[in-house]
This record gives sequence, C-alpha cells and structure tokens, in this order.
Amino acid sequence: MYYLIKKIFLIFFILLIFAVPVYSSFEFVIVKYHLGDWYNARQGVRNFLAELQKRTTLRVNTTPIELSMDDERIFRYNFLFINGHVPITMNEREKANFRKFVLSGGFVFANDDFGMDESFRKLIGEVFPDYEFRPVPFNHPIYRIFYTFPEGLPKIHEHDGGPPEGLGIFVDGRLALYYAFNTDIADGWDFPEVHNNPPELIEKAYRMGVNIALYSQTY
Repeated sequence: MYYLIKKIFLIFFILLIFAVPVYSSFEFVIVKYHLGDWYNARQGVRNFLAELQKRTTLRVNTTPIELSMDDERIFRYNFLFINGHVPITMNEREKANFRKFVLSGGFVFANDDFGMDESFRKLIGEVFPDYEFRPVPFNHPIYRIFYTFPEGLPKIHEHDGGPPEGLGIFVDGRLALYYAFNTDIADGWDFPEVHNNPPELIEKAYRMGVNIALYSQTY
C-alpha cells in the first residue's frame, strides 16, 4: 500500500511539473504584427528591463520575448507590449487570441509611437465591441503603485500637440489594457542620444514603465 501511494504521488508530481509552466521572473513580450515596425523599441525595452531589475525586487528576464498574436505561446505569459509608428492589422485568429488573452487575466501595454493610433482604436473596437476605452483616473494604482504621478501619464516625446492620455480597457474593474497615447513612453527608454531626451524625461519614462510592470504583476 505504501509503495502504491508513493507511486501515485510521484506520477501526480511529474504531471504537475509538465502541465503547469512555472515562471520565476517577469517576462516582457513584444507583439509582432503584420507589416508594421513592431521591432523599433527593442533596444529601449532592453534598457528598461535592466532598470526594472535594478529598481525593484522583481526577478526580471532582461531579454524581451517576441511573439505574434497567433502564437499560442502568448498564453504562457501575462504581459504583452504593442508598439509602433504605422497602422496595425490583425487577422481573425490574432484578434480572437488578443481578446482571449485580455479576458483571461493577461495585461497589455500599448504605446503609440506616433502613427498607430487610428488603426489601434479601430482594432480595439473590433476585438472588444462590448468594451470601450476609458480615461484612467489619476488616482488609479498604476499612477502610484511605486512612483507617484499625481497628474497621470507623463509627456515624454512631443510628436504632436496636446496632453498625453492614459486610456484603458477595464474588465470586471481590472485595468486589463493600458494605452499610452500622445507621449511615447518607450522613446524615453532609448539611449539619450537617439532622441535627445533630457535626463528628467528619461527618468519619468523609466518610472512610468516600472509602475506599469508592477501593476501588471499585482492586479
């Protein structure tokens, strides 16, 4: 009887190991999409992940992962990053996976790198017809979980006039998709000489990124 119980326990343990992926670090997934320059923030993301590791107690994989939305491996992770200058398009399978990822508890950070806004809002309307973008209030935890932003999303790069907007898709009260419009947070993660951003804006970009990452792992 003892050996039977021991054998059953061993089989259960092995099945548990192979059935449930175990991730011990924060994984940053860059979404690859058709035709666009989804890859343009690669170096900035690496810089940010190094800062995230230094500034927090998170265990961080400092090498970003790159996956298409039709790749089933996206469901192994809980943080996706969508970025770019040009229109974003997704096929029906990608749209279905996008919706499933968000409604299943995943978090998406979308960063308008000036040019993707119109297509991205259209995409959101197609993927989430039963939800709508809402302004994220300044007292939301994403603006105070680690660093404090009393006026909400900081303005990093002046692509266009007007204030920055932090918009969200809320699922059962949870901010599941955070969209940074008219600011370009990832611009501030690049090396200073790339965009000639002053140190204070680079610091704000890193701080906002830290808040976004920590929020995604907490809520």
